[in-house]
Amino acid sequence: MLNRRNALFLFAAATLAPTAVLAQASMPGEAQILRRLEAGPRERVRQQDRVTIDQFKRRPDLRRRAPSVDIQAINFETASADIGRSQYPKVEQIASALKRLLRNRPGTRFLLEGHTDAVGAADYNLRLSQARADSLKRVLVSQFGVPSRAIETVGYGEEFLLVNTPYENWENRRVTIRRIDDFIR
Repeated sequence: MLNRRNALFLFAAATLAPTAVLAQASMPGEAQILRRLEAGPRERVRQQDRVTIDQFKRRPDLRRRAPSVDIQAINFETASADIGRSQYPKVEQIASALKRLLRNRPGTRFLLEGHTDAVGAADYNLRLSQARADSLKRVLVSQFGVPSRAIETVGYGEEFLLVNTPYENWENRRVTIRRIDDFIR
């Protein structure tokens, strides 16, 4: 018999189940990461318009023009920046693509951007997003041999949400990799 309590349970299960399924974001493979980062900038950058890395980090207009790929499949524990060994196969896909690109285009530079959802204090999310970007760089360099000089990091916290919501949303918790060498002096 369907009473009020059972109806609420069924409604909650039906509402939350798709969210749980969506939270299992697929990891782009090496070929897809490579293809996205090999692409040219959306608009050519003249030599005199190139900027420093710090300037680039503060210029959303330039960041949008850079070839990029969002990585939402690396799972961090709540309030943690640690990348567990179970995540290493995913990181290895990223490392393989970055190293291949570096072999094909020596001097390539990447920016790892950390992002969070809007839950929690903005200053905490900013620090957490920076720590997550730094953590990914550390694993790429120490475990998979990507040259440290090729990678910069920045945390944006909840500043650039993919899904504009004040609530928890897995799509906003991500690392974006941008190829920035066409923009940097």
